Amino acid sequence: MHNAHPYTFDIPETGIPTSYDNHIVRRLSAMKGQYRDTDAFNALLEQDDRILYEVYEFRRPEVSSELLHGVSIIHPGRVGDEYFMTKGHFHAVLETGEVYYCLRGRGMMVMETPEGDWSVKEFRPGGVLYVPPRWAHRSVNTSPTEDLVLFFVYPGHAGHDYRTIEQQGFRKLVVDRDGKPEVIDNPRWKQAESR
Repeated sequence: MHNAHPYTFDIPETGIPTSYDNHIVRRLSAMKGQYRDTDAFNALLEQDDRILYEVYEFRRPEVSSELLHGVSIIHPGRVGDEYFMTKGHFHAVLETGEVYYCLRGRGMMVMETPEGDWSVKEFRPGGVLYVPPRWAHRSVNTSPTEDLVLFFVYPGHAGHDYRTIEQQGFRKLVVDRDGKPEVIDNPRWKQAESR
């Protein structure tokens, strides 16, 4: 049963909230087809199906009057020259936005619209990022050693559309160039049918 009363929680240095309802673990195998260098992906997967990121969710009713929220932790690492990242998604209800607050680490948010607009914004501790309605988004950890810890909030009825991104990818990728992140075109990006 969902708590109908106000509540509080803390997010300590680890990034793991002091209370949560659901813990999602995304391993490398869940990202098949999302990294440009398939040889590097397969070689890394043969070594270990490592955890790329985790999400700690607070369950609320999935209705427009609620705000779903939680913490995502993207671990450091790379597949070839691409940094570890989340799957990325549109919202199932396209006209819904999302807010991210960076608690720790450094990274980037890769975003795009069905109409072809794209943007990449930086995450830094204390920074807030607003993702408007219609924008797909993917978090990327650009730190070589530190977790990227993000608090997120979005409307309860928004839902997630992972399938579109799984099929087409994002237009842009974030890669390591001499120890610094660089945004490049994704050679494997496919134009999807109009949403």
